[in-house]
Amino acid sequence: MNIDECMEFINSYSKSGGKIKDLSRAENLMKLVGNPEKNLKFVHIAGTNGKGSTVEYISNALIYSGYKTGQFTSPFVLHYTDRIRINSTEIDKKSLCKICEFIKGKIDSQPYSQFEITMAIALLWFETEKCDIVAFETGIGGLLDCTNVIPPPLVSVITSISLDHTDILGDTVQKIAVQKAGIIKENSAVILSMDNNKKVSDIVKNTAHEKNAEFIFPKWRDFKYFSTESDGNPFRYKDEEYKTAMLGFCQPVNAVTAIEVCKYLQKHDFDISDENIRKSIETTQIKARCQYINGNPPVIVDGGHNAEGIENLALILRKYAVSEQKKIYAVMGMVDTKDYEDGVYTIARYSEKMFTVDDFAPNAVPAEKLAEIAGECAFNEICHSLDIAVEKAKKLAIENNGIVVVCGSLYLASEYLNTIEK
Repeated sequence: MNIDECMEFINSYSKSGGKIKDLSRAENLMKLVGNPEKNLKFVHIAGTNGKGSTVEYISNALIYSGYKTGQFTSPFVLHYTDRIRINSTEIDKKSLCKICEFIKGKIDSQPYSQFEITMAIALLWFETEKCDIVAFETGIGGLLDCTNVIPPPLVSVITSISLDHTDILGDTVQKIAVQKAGIIKENSAVILSMDNNKKVSDIVKNTAHEKNAEFIFPKWRDFKYFSTESDGNPFRYKDEEYKTAMLGFCQPVNAVTAIEVCKYLQKHDFDISDENIRKSIETTQIKARCQYINGNPPVIVDGGHNAEGIENLALILRKYAVSEQKKIYAVMGMVDTKDYEDGVYTIARYSEKMFTVDDFAPNAVPAEKLAEIAGECAFNEICHSLDIAVEKAKKLAIENNGIVVVCGSLYLASEYLNTIEK
């Protein structure tokens, strides 16, 4: 099987597959390919926002400490293989093709999802390469997410929970929390991000109690946030000072979650030094997550698309617009499955001018509609084309010592990073 045949095989499966009511389909797939998950150790991560950066903070601390670390994330940002990595190196084409050929020869006719097939590829590669540990991110939810077929992990992690994928997970934060808490296994442990409210923490705590699992919930009183700076965020946690390389108030919060995960692993026979934890926090950066690209002009690229993600970006823009008197030139596009009205309005409040685009995805909201929403609080221009919008935004930013922000959708951020920025 060559790479074209390999991708044809993967793409022959739909994103969601057939409707599910339990994990039996994913369990059957794992059985067919030899249950590679049974030969691996996991840190299992669920949540609405913050999963990606939390995975990276944990992974890098392990990598710096000498552990061969598998990394499975969702969705991919630039291309398919960036979601399957070992020690931050993507799966190579030869391994991908070999594993796909193996899976194709073992598989039955069930309507598997593309995500299930991708998970099988990742687990087989991690097993073949004898990973010491795997940082394993869920797709959507937790309880019925196919990643939940793994055996009890070393520790489960639940990041910030808010409204997203409500058609699948439920229309309240509490219902979504029940789904996320579904990754907690018997006689294990769970670490919950400290930015969750009491309703969420009670649900996770009660689920942990039912499963006889240790519940770890970092306390705000142990945390002090200093400021958002152009090169990251300094903060203090339990009398130790750190500084994230990534922007946004959410990053110190995610880093605290990762610190607690590493401290837990330290107590369970993993030799992770405090210095390597600090180094991970100070060096970890992720594409399309409030990614600051220095230049003339500077560009912030963010793929956040739900209310919490966009609000995190807005806090950064507020600092630049209000505290530093920088003019913000926004290039924004959103898809119609997200709350695009609030999203556009939130970013427009801090924008000197917004350029609206819709050429990056089949279900993109028409640029005219976005401009109509933005027009209530910002000058706007309908561009449709991402490259034209960026060109115009950069010109204005250079003339006025401003900043360009490309935001609203991970598809849009990916398109920018894959084409214009490259």
